[in-house]
Amino acid sequence: MDRREFLRTSALAAASAAAYRMAHGQPAPGPRTTPAPNGDVRWDKAPCRFCGTGCHVQVGVRNDKVVAIAADEKAEVNKGLLCVKGYHVGLALYGKDRLTRPLLRRNGKLEPISWEEALDIVAKRAFDNPAGFAIYGSGQWTIPEGYAANKLIKAGLATNQIDPNARLCMSSAVTGFLSTYGVDEPAGCYDDLDKADVVIMWGNNPAEMHPVLFSRIVDRRSRGEKVTLIDLTTRRTRTSGFCQHTLFFKPNSDLAIANGIAHLLVERGTFDKAFVDAYCNFRQRTEPPTLDGQAMTFEAYRRALADYTPEKVEAISGVAAADIRMLADLFGKRDLRITSLWCMGMNQHTRGTAINDLVHGIHLLSGHFGRPGDAPTSLTGQPSACGTVREVGTLAHGLPGGLVVTKPEHRKEAEAVWNLPAGRINAKPGYHTVELWKRFSTPKDKGGDIDTIWVMVTNPARSLPNINQLFEPSRSLPGKFLIVSDVYPTATAMAADLVLPSAMWVEKNGMFGNSERRTQQWFRMVRPPGEARDDTWQLLAVARRLFDRGVPGLKDKDGQFLFRIRDAAGAEVPVWDWKRYYDVNVDEQLFEEYRKFSRFKHKDLAPYSEYVKARGLRWPVVEQPDGTWRETRFRFARHDDPYAKKADIQFYHSVTKDDRALIWFHPYEPPPESPDRDYPLWLCTGRVIEHWHTGTMTMRIPQLQRAMPESYLEMNREDAKALGIADGEVVIVESRRGKIELPVWIDGRAQPARGSVFVPFFDERLAINRVTLEAHDPLSKQPDYKKCAVRVRKKERQPR
Repeated sequence: MDRREFLRTSALAAASAAAYRMAHGQPAPGPRTTPAPNGDVRWDKAPCRFCGTGCHVQVGVRNDKVVAIAADEKAEVNKGLLCVKGYHVGLALYGKDRLTRPLLRRNGKLEPISWEEALDIVAKRAFDNPAGFAIYGSGQWTIPEGYAANKLIKAGLATNQIDPNARLCMSSAVTGFLSTYGVDEPAGCYDDLDKADVVIMWGNNPAEMHPVLFSRIVDRRSRGEKVTLIDLTTRRTRTSGFCQHTLFFKPNSDLAIANGIAHLLVERGTFDKAFVDAYCNFRQRTEPPTLDGQAMTFEAYRRALADYTPEKVEAISGVAAADIRMLADLFGKRDLRITSLWCMGMNQHTRGTAINDLVHGIHLLSGHFGRPGDAPTSLTGQPSACGTVREVGTLAHGLPGGLVVTKPEHRKEAEAVWNLPAGRINAKPGYHTVELWKRFSTPKDKGGDIDTIWVMVTNPARSLPNINQLFEPSRSLPGKFLIVSDVYPTATAMAADLVLPSAMWVEKNGMFGNSERRTQQWFRMVRPPGEARDDTWQLLAVARRLFDRGVPGLKDKDGQFLFRIRDAAGAEVPVWDWKRYYDVNVDEQLFEEYRKFSRFKHKDLAPYSEYVKARGLRWPVVEQPDGTWRETRFRFARHDDPYAKKADIQFYHSVTKDDRALIWFHPYEPPPESPDRDYPLWLCTGRVIEHWHTGTMTMRIPQLQRAMPESYLEMNREDAKALGIADGEVVIVESRRGKIELPVWIDGRAQPARGSVFVPFFDERLAINRVTLEAHDPLSKQPDYKKCAVRVRKKERQPR
């Protein structure tokens, strides 16, 4: 099966044909990969609005409306193909219920107000109590949007009260990279998928979640190449059907599996001793845990692993001892090239940092690192979780370019770039997501010191865990004020006190950064509806109001406005006035300031103009003697990374300051909540191929909504039989935190193991996060959405 056939089986052909008919009023000849010549349609490039893959599309515009989408053949990421969501991305702009005017809640009802009044309200909340004012952002923010928000909070208000929804999806990947290499983000890239002999999926389902990337592997098989696929999973998925080996493990036992592989590599002597001796140190955790940990010797590492025999790992995980040996056999062969892929299964985990460390450690221990096809690679779920959150630093402890507020030298560098007086940036991190929302949902006299949250480009009323505790109480507490900037009336927007209508995707200029360190750029192509306006403008307009009110932080050390934007002659442009916002390219000026930060951690970015010409560039992007700019595919490897100069592999930001990566030992630990007599089933949550996140965009695309109209409970047939539950029956799913009603799907597109159930979270009406657990990793602070204890029961019949 080649890539086109794979994507066709994912409903691509039907979906793209439907989109074409909607745009052109005629049948489509089939999926198009290049724009057809058409005099009245103007085409331009943009990255897709949905996941973190970063596919490029060609956007066709006629009469100020997106009328067609085509895959971009010039894009290295997707090579002329899209998934079912990508072919429909243009329709995400045109839901019938777009927000078009600012709305203020008065007497319990949202009523239209002017932008002037709305911005004054936001500014007053920040002015009256800056310490209690927070911004909750997103991996869907563009890079300039996130940069403006970060600068407003950390330089302007000096509070650090900003965190993103990406805390919920990839922060364990961040702490795993930092604790292993001393710097964040993957060393490899998507090219590894074209070279790997073995690809291991660690608890993820790329056939549905990253189908364009998965199709690259499938396509190699159609050309006669041999690629071994291994699915480590807790349920059979569409990915499982393409794999030679599907290994089912008990929830939370992946740490034992990783330790079992490492144990065999060490005991058999099949680890890469030369690689380890040259490039690695060993590490163990401390109490309380830190990213630096504590040094350990190789012999201590060997002893720590000794208990993880194949038989012991089988007892813990359920994976056969023979399969543990098979995995160790593969890693012990250095003539093979092995790529590991993971996403939410490893990250949304109360031991997320630890399992990230262990998978990196297996690659380092076995020497499967640094060659094309040899890479441990995390994938992200949002289009700019890397570019805007991890690189711009919109986390509560972060600064742009990989700097952090807790280090004096980092604060000094940021204050220099931002032209701030010394000491302006606060050294104390703000609250991480779970803590932020917990305090917002707690009365002030009981520690609830956050009284205002400005939500941008996300839907926490449905995406936070345990929303019964973290979100809903705030809506009835006096003094709590929720501001939401969004494009549709989401559950969060409809619960807000103030709603600001936003521009979306190609209704504004933008830049994203995808999962392989690729920075991407696009221009505004159509105007937003009604009074909807860019999020960057909203931030700058509020900042200007705070400047006019005399807030000291909104002035640099020369007394100038913190966000001074100039025209070609050097004169300041009042971009806080919407009528003047597009007189200049605000994105370009914010990006050029931001890229000064990229040199500190060797995440070098090219000038904005280079991204205009390209389908994205992978950092570090370094200027060549002839004035051209060269991207980097493989970090830390001398054959490709210009900063790796001392050896074939150089971890030049190592924790131990000696150019060595860390191989960690972490013990297996049971999860914080397990099934018992009262709640006998495991619950796992996730996504489906048709929808994205909480469905605020995809559920408004008719073709995708019809293809998957509502959420469901996926149940094992034997479990359903034991409970007397039939396929399609509506049941109650209940945890210690809450309950919802869902229809049951038996033997659908995936099959959970006996004793477990699965629920996708795309349906706002069926809020599974009333049920999930808010327990989180101690380092990354990322909650565990993949395992909690529930019971399923039949609905009681109502008396007639």
